[in-house]
Amino acid sequence: MTERPSDLDRSFGRQHVAVDERKTRIRRVFEAVAPRYDLMNDLMSFGIHRLWKRTLRRRVADVGGKVVDLAGGTGDVARLLLDPRRTVTVCDPSEAMMAAGRAKGPAGLAWIAGEAEALPFATGSVDLLTISFGLRNATRLAAALAEIHRVLKPGGRFVCLEFSRPQPWLAPFYDLYSWLVIPRLGAAVARQPIAYQYLVESIRRFPDQREFTDLIAAAGFVNARWENLSFGIACLHFGEKAGAAAA
Repeated sequence: MTERPSDLDRSFGRQHVAVDERKTRIRRVFEAVAPRYDLMNDLMSFGIHRLWKRTLRRRVADVGGKVVDLAGGTGDVARLLLDPRRTVTVCDPSEAMMAAGRAKGPAGLAWIAGEAEALPFATGSVDLLTISFGLRNATRLAAALAEIHRVLKPGGRFVCLEFSRPQPWLAPFYDLYSWLVIPRLGAAVARQPIAYQYLVESIRRFPDQREFTDLIAAAGFVNARWENLSFGIACLHFGEKAGAAAA
């Protein structure tokens, strides 16, 4: 049966677009922001994104083997995951983002171009797949989750760090900051206000904590769960591929 695109799959921020047009526009966004992507992340989050990513690293400290950081961009998460017990590969559809990352090193990382909906890895070959702030940019979310499940080994683990829904007391302040400050930062620092307007809008389009956990379970993962960070501004989502190792 052919998968039908969801509302997220046919959106670009607040606009309704065809799936292929969504892919093209998102590629342009990341080509435009690549040179100052890491700087903008620091400015937008006051550096807190680095704490979130270190939390991700702690949650997977016990996993060795083959690690893929999907939508790994400039490789900041992949560098955190480097460990003598692991081989770490950055997989991203944007050559511009990976080029910015390669310039920073280190030599221990592998880099490969690939999309979440068609991962360039063999079935059952990956021990751990992580993705940070990238799944909301996938062209087809359900297909991306199915591909992640396919490439994991039995017992392999999936961890997604993504923006989510903050607690009600924080939401009004967070919304005000998102809509008024972030696009202006994008204009002043990256000279890409439209790109950062899209990034803010894409956060609102992405499923909330419970909805996304349900999607992970529907893709075949077991032990699907989430952990809020910074009162829900960001969230870690977890899933495992069933099999002997998981048991």
